[in-house]
Amino acid sequence: MSPPVRTSLTRVALIGVTGRMGQALLRAAPAFPQLLITGAVASPDSLALGRDVGELIGGGRANLAVTCDLAGALAQADVALDFSTAAATAATLRACRAARKPLLLGTTGQAEDLGAALEEAAREIALLVAANTSVGVTLLLELTRRAAAALPASYDIDVLELHHRGKRDGLSGTALALGRAAAEARGMSPSAATSRPAGGLRGDGEIGFAAVRAGDLVGEHTVLFCGVGEQLSLTHRATDRAIFARGALSAALWLASRPPGRYGMSEFLGFKTVT
Repeated sequence: MSPPVRTSLTRVALIGVTGRMGQALLRAAPAFPQLLITGAVASPDSLALGRDVGELIGGGRANLAVTCDLAGALAQADVALDFSTAAATAATLRACRAARKPLLLGTTGQAEDLGAALEEAAREIALLVAANTSVGVTLLLELTRRAAAALPASYDIDVLELHHRGKRDGLSGTALALGRAAAEARGMSPSAATSRPAGGLRGDGEIGFAAVRAGDLVGEHTVLFCGVGEQLSLTHRATDRAIFARGALSAALWLASRPPGRYGMSEFLGFKTVT
């Protein structure tokens, strides 16, 4: 997708710059002429501290060094993107609230008790929480809602996901989001879409999950609706991590001018959910 047209340069602080997504964001940023990376934040114990971000991704010097000074990076930015670790999210929220800077939170594997902190932050800053910043996955969520609402409750729903062997989540944030979308569309409790493995005996209304971690798979998600004599499957397959980076940077440009509140990729793309 093309970056939104803006009349001024948007300064961005990348949090988790040394990770897979952090580096993908650095590589994708030159395609966004109205965006400037002004902060590159890593953990205090990162071996990359002090390195130039251009050299970090195997390119020429960019005259921007990796730092662990989050407050300093936010002071020089208009919006922050966090793709670091779930353990750092609470501190990132506090820092962005203190700096009054919008935050796109793409880190997955969050603790269940983080909800209150997210709601508190959204009262003071624009906060976009996205388990997946792909435009295609955002559409998959919408299609999942519509299919779950339209099909009879007798249809079983299972979410299948494949990722690279280094992914830490037991289930991806995207898989859980797909399960919650299906559950909510059926008027079910979100607890029906938490972590029940696919296969085996299942209770009425339970949503199943299955995860594979292998090789360098970028990411694949399938929502399977199985009835008697027929099945429907909705699949998104990523072959290049750049799709997530492009989606995140486009959303960050949009978020930078939003008022305080809680947002998702669906609001960014203007989808009207039908449940």
